[in-house]
Formats: sequence, structure tokens, C-alpha cells
Amino acid sequence: MAELREEDAEQLHQEDANIKGKIIRINNDKMIPTYFVGSLNNTPHLVIFMVKSLKRSVSVSERHVSIQTTLEGLEGLVDLNGAGRKSCPLCPEEKFKACYSHKLRRHLQNLHWKVYVEFEGQKMCICHLPCRQLKSSLGSDQAQGRLVAHYHCVVCSVTIARKTDMISHLKRHINKGETEASYSGSGQAYEIMKELGTNVQLLPNHTTPQKTDTYFSRKMKTNRQLVFCSLAVLAEDRNPLECLDAFGATGIMGLQWAKHLHNSVKVTINDINEACVKMIKENCHLNHIRVEGNRTGRQLDGAGDADSPIASVEVVKMDANVIMHLRPFDYIHLDPFGTAVNYLDAAFRNVRNLGIVSVTSTDAGSLYSKSLNVTLRHYGCQIVRTEYYRELAARMVLASVARAAARCNKGIEVLLAVALEHFVLVVVRVLRGPTQADESAKKLRQLLHCQWCEERVFLKPGSMVEENLYRQLPCQCHGSMPGKTAVELGPLWAGPLFNTGFLRRMLVAAVQHNMEDIQPLVKTLICEADCTTLKPFPVPGYSALSNQGVFGCASSGRKRKTTGEESGNVLKKIKADTSLEHPAFYYSIHRHSIRGMNMPKLNKFLQYLTEAGFRVSRTHFDPTGVRTDATLAQFKEVLTKYSVPTYSSAPQSTEESSPELSRAVWEHHPVYWMKTNPTT
Repeated sequence: MAELREEDAEQLHQEDANIKGKIIRINNDKMIPTYFVGSLNNTPHLVIFMVKSLKRSVSVSERHVSIQTTLEGLEGLVDLNGAGRKSCPLCPEEKFKACYSHKLRRHLQNLHWKVYVEFEGQKMCICHLPCRQLKSSLGSDQAQGRLVAHYHCVVCSVTIARKTDMISHLKRHINKGETEASYSGSGQAYEIMKELGTNVQLLPNHTTPQKTDTYFSRKMKTNRQLVFCSLAVLAEDRNPLECLDAFGATGIMGLQWAKHLHNSVKVTINDINEACVKMIKENCHLNHIRVEGNRTGRQLDGAGDADSPIASVEVVKMDANVIMHLRPFDYIHLDPFGTAVNYLDAAFRNVRNLGIVSVTSTDAGSLYSKSLNVTLRHYGCQIVRTEYYRELAARMVLASVARAAARCNKGIEVLLAVALEHFVLVVVRVLRGPTQADESAKKLRQLLHCQWCEERVFLKPGSMVEENLYRQLPCQCHGSMPGKTAVELGPLWAGPLFNTGFLRRMLVAAVQHNMEDIQPLVKTLICEADCTTLKPFPVPGYSALSNQGVFGCASSGRKRKTTGEESGNVLKKIKADTSLEHPAFYYSIHRHSIRGMNMPKLNKFLQYLTEAGFRVSRTHFDPTGVRTDATLAQFKEVLTKYSVPTYSSAPQSTEESSPELSRAVWEHHPVYWMKTNPTT
């Protein structure tokens, strides 16, 4: 038994999960790992853990000192029987100064042991050592992050601050069947995930960005595929294409670009965190992709491998704003955790002409009118909760993008705007020149929204008196309701949200790369871009799509039977309406339904609006939404015309027995009252 020096004992108190000791075999069956922890008075203490198998013993020997089975084991980390002052093994010196044994015993019992989390007989005590630090908003060079109390997971050794979060974390381990501690060479448990033929390593806490920097979300698969298709379309026009994934995290997006587009793109994956850069390089070697150094040096890390690399990427550790200021790119993708407004100026500063900038925003609280003060601070917009809140969020992000581009004397052409439950994605093409910037700035307008009927209209440019604002609304709520009934929202992007030709090429790219998940979404976007329910054009190289009578725009599998004359009239109408302005926003059929009436099916209602002479299509923003150029009054008129009272399906005997009663009920129905009082 060797004695440890006093400074070695203090170092052991501060170590994480790398304390290793001797292993003694007993009866060729069980293993006893031992290590020695010295106290301040040079009195060593022997700590012994007994386990049932070799695998379990190795895991226990690498566990953190805060994981114990009994209170005696926790108190055994320091010699409480010796004389003199002693330091807490789970607290730094500046937090808990050295004290006598009786006070230290109460400290271990009341602070560390009292709030432990138990898992399979192991108690995870709370730890105050500098194993985990809260990130400082000022940066590492200006201020250090303060220490945070935390727990060490017995399964994957991850650090979690809250007790409730640790309990939920352990439940996920149980649901996955991960009841045995498994460690890799670095002390972390990795999970291999495959998406679009690309393998990436994931940490156990990859879904919680507050606890790890290598964040990965499976819900963003649709977003990654849409970005990939937009890049594939641009790669067809110019070759080679210099593209940047500004926030790499695990690097899956940039790896997919390099693996499937090969020499058509020169991929640069950037991240400011050292752990992310290391993870990206490991994922590159996992996918047989060569890692390049800087563009000037061209230092290759995997050139001597037996397996020849299928592609190459450049991995950079730099701030996103810095790299976008230093180098020009043809394609830039911004996907920070939250809002991207802090990086828009740098993105448009150095992007090449006719290049593409795609922005993903995940700050749903500020985009969807839940945190109005944050919305005003980040986007400079005044908004309220509306039925079309998802499209309102997309237009708000586009307004910020247009302003950032205009500050750099650049304009934008919106190619794609998608707002789903967990993200908002906008893809724009950059048009250089002050003239293009002025044209984009003219499309930023205020929106007048009626809070009674939710009718809306973009205000015409120019100043006007406040009383005249209500005259621009098609509804008559201001004349029939007291007070102010409308609010002014914005500024918002008032131009179109889609480019039909670009979306068609994206669909071709999705078919070529077997992205079946986003094909229905892209089809819906194509129909929404033209505001029609009929798209009889084929897709090259994919005969299955061209065999559909209605090109994927109807939700049901039934085909509408139309004569040659009817289909010809519809095609003529579509051709005539292609030059018309794209209808802004949409109406929810459920929001404007009539109480006591059965509405028609959504596909039938689209047909009724088309027969009434309006442009109409479904929208991806809302499954019950209808995009149309009809006003709200015209929308409700068609909806009322084809709605049926709920009691019309009652037994016939009741109606025949008392026809006067049925007449009286119908006269008191709201629809009958609306028809007889059209001016109210």
C-alpha cells in the first residue's frame, strides 16, 4: 500500500471519472477494483467496490466519486476519524472551506447525500466540483462561467444539473434498455445513427442543447432534406460550388452534401466549439470522407488510409460571423439554436451573386407570438396571435433577411418558405446591386388585421390618415363594432413565398436521391406556389409521378372525373392566372365554420371555390387552411351555401309530424338570420 502526497490527494478530489486503481481477481470469478484516496493528514483510506462481472467492475472503477452505494462509502472518501480540518471531496475549496470532522459529516449528509438520485442500487449524490460549468454570455476570454451543481449519470457519465432532469434522463435509459454502464475510450457512450446513407456518432444527451454542444434532432430531418435539395439544384447551375454549413454540431448536413454531391460541391463545416470539431472529424472518418485543413494549407488527415475517401470536406473551428466575413461562398446555411438574426449581416456581406442563403429559425416562442417582447427585440415586428400565425412567422423572418441584404446593397428572390411545428426555413437567392435592394425593400409593408373577423390586407405604401386605414379592409367590422377593431402588424414581407420553377427542380432532386419523406411536401408547395389544385406536368426520370391524374395535390387517392371541356377550361384559367399576384395568407375552414352546420369536405370545398371563379389551393402551413384570392366575405358565402344544418339528418317522421316546428327552428337558425339580414 503506497502512501499518497497531500497535493495528490487534493487532485484526486477534483478529478472527474478517470480514477483507476488495481484490480484483484478472487476465485477467477469476481473482480475487486481498488484505489486509494488520501486525506489532508497523509492518512490513506482504502475504498473497495465489489461487482458481479468483469464488465461491471470496469465501469465501476471509472465512475465518478459522487456515485456511491451507502452513506459510509461517501463518508469514506475522507478520513473523518482523523484529527485536524478536512475538505469536502465533492466541493471546491472556495465553496466549502476545510472544517472539523463533525461539521464535515453533517455537510455530507445534509447537502450531498440528502438529494441523491438512485438507480439500480447506486446513489448519485450532487456534485459541486468544476466538472460542469455554465457557459458565460461574454465569452471565454472575458469572463469564466460560474460553477453549477450537477449529477453524474451512472450509465453514460453525462452531467445534468436538475434532479428532475436526471430522473427523466434515467427513464430514457430504462426505455432503451440501457441499464449497464458502457464507456468508450473517452468515457462517453456513443450512439450511431444513419440518415440518408450518412452515419454520425451521437452522445446520449444529443437532444438537449443545454447539456451538450453536439446537438442533434431527429425532427429536423425534413429541414435537412429540403436544404439538401436546394443545394442540389444550385449545384446544377454552377460547378464546383463552395458551400458553408456555419453551425456544424455533429456535421451531418455537410457530410450529406459531400457524400451525395461529390465533386460538385466544396463543403466547409464550421463550428466554434472544440468538442463539435472533434466530433465532426470523427464522423468524417466514419463515413470515409477526407478531412482537409485550411484552403491554403491543404493538410490531409486521412490520406494514408487503406480505404480511399469518397469525398473531402474542410472542418474549421471559427466563429460563424468571422468565417463569413473572411471568405466568399456560393451557398450558406444558417441553423443556430434559436434565432439567426445575429448572423444575417455577415452572411450577405460576402455571398456571391446569384448565390443562395438558407436560414433555419427554431425560436418558436418569438415567431409564434408567445413572447412578443422577444419578437420585437429580435425581428423589430409587432405581431399578435392569428389563425395564419405560421405564415406570419415566415414573412417576419423574410423581412429580417431582406433588410440585412439591403444593408449590403443586395436584393433577394424568395425561393422557398416553410414553417412547420418546430422550425421555419426560408431559402432566398441573392441579387447584387442597389436597384435589386430597392425592389426588395419595397416589398416590406405593414399588415392591417381585423381582430373580430380576422380579415387582413397589406397596406399600400405611403402615409395616410389613421381613419382611412379601416377603408382598406374588405370587412365592415369597423362600422358595426364600437372602438378600434383592427391592428397594424409588421413590417412583413409582402411578396411571394415560392418559386415554382425552383420547386419543380427540387422535386426532381428529391426523386433522384430517394427522399420519399419530403416528396408529398414539395408537391403541396408546388400547388401552393401556383395557387391551384391541378398540376398535370410530369417529372423526368420518375414515371410513377406522371401517372397521377392530379399531381399529388389532393390528399385523397380518388381522381376527379372531368370531361375534356372542363379540363381545358381549367388549364386555360391556370395559364391566364400565372401572371396574377400570389394570394397572401390563408383561411382556416374550421375557424370560419358556422355553428350548427355541417361543413363540406375540404377537397369538395376547394372544388366549390374553383367553380365560383376563385384561385384556390391547399397550404402546408395548416392542414385545414385554404389559400385563395377570395375575400373573407366571399369565402364565408361559399361555405354557407354548401353547409347543411346538423338536424337535417334527423328521422323523417319528426319532420313530417310537425312541419311548423321545423320551420320555426329554421327561422331561428343563425344562417337563416344572416341571409335575411345581409347588411348586419
